[in-house]
Amino acid sequence: MHHDASALFAGIPQGFLAVRYHSLVVGTVPAELRVSAWTPDGVVMGLEHGARPLFGVQFHPESVSTRYGRCLLENFRDLTRARRGPPRALRP
Repeated sequence: MHHDASALFAGIPQGFLAVRYHSLVVGTVPAELRVSAWTPDGVVMGLEHGARPLFGVQFHPESVSTRYGRCLLENFRDLTRARRGPPRALRP
């Protein structure tokens, strides 16, 4: 798997191994999205929104067979934590 070195892929080397359990692929990418990860033959494996904190991958970072999957999930956690703001009290 190759990537664009965005914050989601920080600390993850180019050419890392990832697991996917299907043959679904993205055809056309809308203008507001950009490809952030792809296979060596050019199949889209990751997308990010250009203006909003929206991320998507076409592989399984949670799988034990995906190298650096934990790092990717930690990056996602940190990216979303930074946008969350302070905790709010729940009201019944």
